[in-house]
Amino acid sequence: MRTLLSRSGITCILFAVFFTAACTPGGEPPGQQSAPAVITGLDRVAEYADLFAGKRVGIVTNHTAYNSQSQHIVDAFWSMENVTVTVLFGPEHGIRGQGEAGEKIGSENDPIRQIPIYSLYGKKKKPTPENLAGVDILVFDIQDIGARFYTYIYTMAYAMEAAAENGKPFVVLDRPNPITGSHVEGNILDPAFASFVGLYPIPVKFGMTAGEAAKMFNAEGWLKDGVQAELTVIPLKNWHRDQWYDETGLKFIKPSPNMPSLEVATAYPGTCLLEGTNASEGRGTPTPFLLLGAPWIDGKKLAANLNELNLPGVVFQDTIFTPVSIAGASTNPKHKNHPCGGIYVNVRDRQNYHAYRTGIQIVNSIYQLAPDSLQWRAGHFDRLCGTDRIRKAIINQEDIGALFASWEASQNAFMKMRQKYLLYE
Repeated sequence: MRTLLSRSGITCILFAVFFTAACTPGGEPPGQQSAPAVITGLDRVAEYADLFAGKRVGIVTNHTAYNSQSQHIVDAFWSMENVTVTVLFGPEHGIRGQGEAGEKIGSENDPIRQIPIYSLYGKKKKPTPENLAGVDILVFDIQDIGARFYTYIYTMAYAMEAAAENGKPFVVLDRPNPITGSHVEGNILDPAFASFVGLYPIPVKFGMTAGEAAKMFNAEGWLKDGVQAELTVIPLKNWHRDQWYDETGLKFIKPSPNMPSLEVATAYPGTCLLEGTNASEGRGTPTPFLLLGAPWIDGKKLAANLNELNLPGVVFQDTIFTPVSIAGASTNPKHKNHPCGGIYVNVRDRQNYHAYRTGIQIVNSIYQLAPDSLQWRAGHFDRLCGTDRIRKAIINQEDIGALFASWEASQNAFMKMRQKYLLYE
């Protein structure tokens, strides 16, 4: 079998010049390993060489797509015999992963290889027929987080749609779901609230890899006009559904500027909801989505109120923090340079922690504590929740437990449908 490290003179060193990233990505140390290290789809492309032989390849990717040899996907494909990389596409935050949340990204050229890099988070979110004119096969490789409102899976969906409409095969190089493929949580998105932070009727924690999600999007007819891509998923090896990312043996590369660790990713499916309010979700601090607060919040009262709920797997610590401008992550965070009372979300037992429910309880407790100070960014909050029911329940002081119970039937239906598309045990 051919090695992926051929043409060593133009591999990681040249790519580092373009991506301004170290050749060996940094991250959290792996946890105690009781199983073989997980092998990603990118590490298996040589097994699928016939799929790419003689083809002009377009790649949808970013800074997370490294193989076990610290070689980026562009270098890996560039070194393959009889394969030509003709175009790159970048998602939200850009192909280098350096754009802030919501920042529109422009298109450019790769200065080393002189091939175009089209932004899929600027004037358009979907490759055009002109973008794909010189492409025979389109490849996707980006590390997802496993939360419905993280946009990379919708970049994948739009790219699949474009591939289907233009008769191009589509390949997903699979990567693990960092917060496991076994934890599923939350209400199913109401299509009336569909947006780029939630396109399809799935729960907030959907418990699938990108490859599994691609199979579901494709076969369920969720792509525009029900088109179906000619889809191939190059699967992981040695990954099990109950594994967290620090149990895989893989290095954690932060997928976006405010996703610095697995700890943050664990809380994010709930604490991201604060984006839909005027309370800080912790941007402008080293631990976004774990530090939460506002100048008008009494952190001691908020922590005490939340701890009285005895929510599983989590303890809340009162704190004071001051959001500041952080270049490349959050230059203008909420309450910039103003001390905020608030809490630190300390997840003690991630197996039993319910991130989304906890996030709703946090927002509910803030509202109860300071109803005249909490302001809703209602459109965004409802898009994140995939419904306006949660915001209205909080405002009307309804039973939050009953709200959670109302999701059970639809979540069970999703679990049954999801089962058809799972690739791993």
